[in-house]
Amino acid sequence: SGRLAVANDGKKRIHVFGPSGVCLRRFGERGDAGNDIKYPLDVAVTSDGHVVVTDGGDRSVKAFDFEGRGLLAVREGFCLPWGLDAAPKNEVILTDSEAGALYRLAADFRRGELKKCQMIRSRLVSPRAVAVCQTSGAVVVIEHLKARGPGKGSTRVTIFSAQMDLIGQMDSFGLNLVFPSRIHATAVAFDKEGRVIVTDVCSQAVVCLGKPEEFPIFNPLISHGLSYPVGLTYTANNSLVVLDSGDHSIKVYSS
Repeated sequence: SGRLAVANDGKKRIHVFGPSGVCLRRFGERGDAGNDIKYPLDVAVTSDGHVVVTDGGDRSVKAFDFEGRGLLAVREGFCLPWGLDAAPKNEVILTDSEAGALYRLAADFRRGELKKCQMIRSRLVSPRAVAVCQTSGAVVVIEHLKARGPGKGSTRVTIFSAQMDLIGQMDSFGLNLVFPSRIHATAVAFDKEGRVIVTDVCSQAVVCLGKPEEFPIFNPLISHGLSYPVGLTYTANNSLVVLDSGDHSIKVYSS
């Protein structure tokens, strides 16, 4: 449909935009009712058109239709659900930052029925952003490593196959040895060709790191006009959408 869901810290937590940029709907007030969202950390849209949100406020995963009606809330066993991305077959892959784990959640969102919620990877370090390749099923996660000393810490890009075997891994220090600048990754996506794309808040850029089998290469896609890019996705027509919290805007780039 070309609709885009954005999580934000306003009075209504989820904004749904149409392809032209018009805000079609706002929902998810802060509170304790069934349709409320206390503190959204990430949002994704499933293939059958449902909006799934990780709520750090009550440590849950919540699903809504595009009208904002609450359909499902999953609270079982999460410490701090953070990033999520829609996978094929109405599944969602999500990170639990506090537990250091990756989960696969399957549901019939229309009926509000949870089918399974299964941990598929553990021993990660503060995993946050996550993306699923729609063609290969590969999964890429951004881990946030603790600082050794007074610095801000660094990030690590970790790629798994569809079977959850480790394919590639590189932290900010390792990437800095390969690339001209230090990368602090905040968001991640796969493009239509299966390449890993990250936002880098250090250089205020969007960078392509290549396909999992060639990771890492360094190809800056956007190097001007961003101030603090924190969100990233591709639309069905292969436009690149960047959420820029520096100037509170959504920026759309052609392929």
